[in-house]
Amino acid sequence: MNAARLVLPALRWDSERGFDRGAIDRALELGVGGFIVFGLNAIQGGRGVPSRTLRALIIDITARAGRPLLWASDLERGAGQQIAGCSELPPPAALASLEDPAVLRWAGWRTAHEARGVGLNWVIAPVCDLDREPKNPIVQTRAFGGDPESVGQGVAEWISGARAAGVMACAKHWPGHGRTTADSHDTVPIVAESAQVLRDQDEEPFRAAIAAGVDGVMTAHVSYPALDPTGTPATFSALILGRLREIGFDGLVATDALLMDGAGGKGPGAVALDAISAGCDILCYPTDLEATVAALEGATDPAVTARISESLRRYEAAVARVNGKGVEFQERFAPEGIADLLLTRGLRRGTPVRKGAPVAIEIVDDDLGGRWPASPNDYLAKKLAEEKGLWVERGEVPPFKVLMALAEPRASKGRAGFSAENRARLAHLAPKADLVVLFGHPRLCKEIPGDRPVLLAWHRQKLMQEAVARWLLRLP
Repeated sequence: MNAARLVLPALRWDSERGFDRGAIDRALELGVGGFIVFGLNAIQGGRGVPSRTLRALIIDITARAGRPLLWASDLERGAGQQIAGCSELPPPAALASLEDPAVLRWAGWRTAHEARGVGLNWVIAPVCDLDREPKNPIVQTRAFGGDPESVGQGVAEWISGARAAGVMACAKHWPGHGRTTADSHDTVPIVAESAQVLRDQDEEPFRAAIAAGVDGVMTAHVSYPALDPTGTPATFSALILGRLREIGFDGLVATDALLMDGAGGKGPGAVALDAISAGCDILCYPTDLEATVAALEGATDPAVTARISESLRRYEAAVARVNGKGVEFQERFAPEGIADLLLTRGLRRGTPVRKGAPVAIEIVDDDLGGRWPASPNDYLAKKLAEEKGLWVERGEVPPFKVLMALAEPRASKGRAGFSAENRARLAHLAPKADLVVLFGHPRLCKEIPGDRPVLLAWHRQKLMQEAVARWLLRLP
């Protein structure tokens, strides 16, 4: 029955050990349907995977498999989010703030075009969640906003661009992760909203994605008692996944990563069978690949085997069309230009004046110490140093004091804003700064104490840090 085709194990690059070739070989022996790749940009300063190396690897593995494979990756902020040498893009909330549909369509195309260039064919994006809950620790700037209609329009533009590049897109996280106050990496969040509100509001971006031709939808490991009174998380709920089919989606339903705690509570085989039985087609990132495949291949319940057959038909249809040719796109934008444009609109408080003074930097970084390492916070300093704009201790000219405040949505971080410790540091440092640069959600501006100027830079990525350096050097 080749049920292993429904499983996508992770292919994660390690900056010291590279790829686990043994795990790849075993996955191919089992007959998996493809891979979901992570960490290829080596954000901690290790050597990343050059795009040509990744492309060669994908070609080699696909040839060894002797059949088409799905090659997926989370690319919400451009292909550079995962792949060294590809373009970073600002987070969706930042792009949406420009209120230009052409920017969102270009972002989808640019992401998918670069992904396709290295051999990927399934972009796990866009995020269709609504940014409606200030305490949400994991969505925030990953969403296009909080208004259902405008988010739906943004999602549709992004998907149309991605599909034009010849790559599948995957809307996430059905039926909406934006109202949670917990992170499904760590637990099963519960959304207590009414069914009417969820269907009128949270469903709207997904309906827009379906209308735009999205090829895949990813589930949420979240409980919605109003949609399923048993409290079963959406990934394992036939009621909630059935609703997705009712509103017209006939593509691949993929689970969010099954290694997340929100999908736990049972053994890997039982988790796999529960997800398939509920209506999922693709099982992403299982905790135990062999046990997952064994459970699928050993299924005897007629209802389960019928579901596996149905999912295999959808899988085969997807791989048959996924490597189609993309179209050329007249690029009106560039990532650096978009980043600079965001900063021209980024002052949220005050008007800083530098008067040519060299820059001194202090940092309050709320993203350190988690399960997954954060990207470096020194791109801004390095860029200023290249331009001879960084203050050198004992310099004769009083410096222009910049405070970097970094707080992004991160897996297992567990909070939406700054920790108590970092709020205390902000209270000490912000009033002394000539400028506070916030690399985070606009809501966090209110957590910056004092009355000093605040510049919104959205995200800690290299793209935005270097844009801030250019912005500083242009200050009067």
